[in-house]
Amino acid sequence: MNTHKAGFVNIVGKPNAGKSTLLNQLMGEKLAIVTQKAQTTRHRIFGIYNEDDLQIVFSDTPGVLDPKYGLQEKMMEFVKDSLQDADVFLFIVDASDKSEPNEFLVEKLNKIPVPVLILVNKIDLSNQEELEKIMEFWHEKIPKAEILPISALNGFNTDVILPKLKSLLPENPPYYDKDQYTDKPERFFVNEAIREKILLNYEKEIPYSVEVVTEQFKEKEGIIFIDSIIYVERDTQKGIIIGHKGEAIKKVGTEARIDLEKFFAKKIHLNLFVKVKKDWRKNERDLKNFGYR
Repeated sequence: MNTHKAGFVNIVGKPNAGKSTLLNQLMGEKLAIVTQKAQTTRHRIFGIYNEDDLQIVFSDTPGVLDPKYGLQEKMMEFVKDSLQDADVFLFIVDASDKSEPNEFLVEKLNKIPVPVLILVNKIDLSNQEELEKIMEFWHEKIPKAEILPISALNGFNTDVILPKLKSLLPENPPYYDKDQYTDKPERFFVNEAIREKILLNYEKEIPYSVEVVTEQFKEKEGIIFIDSIIYVERDTQKGIIIGHKGEAIKKVGTEARIDLEKFFAKKIHLNLFVKVKKDWRKNERDLKNFGYR
């Protein structure tokens, strides 16, 4: 009789190390926001990878950082949770990152009793000699870990990750239905698609002051009707989001709609509204309402 393996694989690393790009690469689905700006992932996202005899539940955590305000503290709580409930850890390291490693994370990964796989990402940005130094450095930092050089963006060496994880996971029946590929509701992906377009289209502080809430998600005669509210912290930000004659918000809406039509494989009618919720990132109740418990 064929054995079935299943388990939880948590992806950790600094902001912008390539965690979300890797998750999307392994899943073959665009589950997580991927932009060049740090801190794009604010929640833990579960991607569920299935084969006949295998189920891997991936969790992509916010990048590890030193919290500066309420929202970041909540994000760090997600990271701490993720350090407690995995069967395998994927620790992503950016080969081009010259700064000091996060000691909190290194210490935790050395202590936990489960296997750790270090993925040295973005190797296309370094040379052979540098790469050998980086691999040696991490071998000394976390001796028990296995180290793989990869490029998540170019799909280099990522094909060895799934077989490697399969060999490390315990025998278990599947945790979720085999046709399910995420634990998040549809509205979550609508919010994330809109937030991604805001990250790409606006400068400076704007993207980090934004939260998106989808109030309506209704399917009628093969068309999905969506109403989403973009919350900002100040009136001036509202003006910037809307833009001259509403052009900026129209661009966000069009780009998000195109992505969502691909994601849901249906025609989409998307309405966007902008509202001000003063200083929501520092307000405990607002953070709770937005899902940061």
